Amino acid sequence: MQKEFRLRKREDFKKVYQYGHSIANRSLVLYELDNNETECHRFGISVSKKLGKAVVRNRVKRLIKEAIRSIISKNEIKKHKDFIIIARKPIIEMEYEQIEKSVEHLFRKMNLFVKK
Repeated sequence: MQKEFRLRKREDFKKVYQYGHSIANRSLVLYELDNNETECHRFGISVSKKLGKAVVRNRVKRLIKEAIRSIISKNEIKKHKDFIIIARKPIIEMEYEQIEKSVEHLFRKMNLFVKK
């Protein structure tokens, strides 16, 4: 994921947690906050140490990033928003296709796709 599409600073994460809206399914939680300061949408991914060691956490992050990339290439997502995706325990046993469906489900549930 390119730098301009990432949430990196702690205060950005705190702002999304504090003022954003959240929605969840069994394996993921999605926080969303409007941000008119940016031209595009930005994503942050959070994977707790409770899920496993570094290898497991990094694998989960890579799969989530790829799912986001795939969904964005297929659909247009609303601009000027910040997102945080938090992984839950069941995601460890999931395959890539299931993770992609889970992320897409959250986007649809939060009505983030731009209708053409």
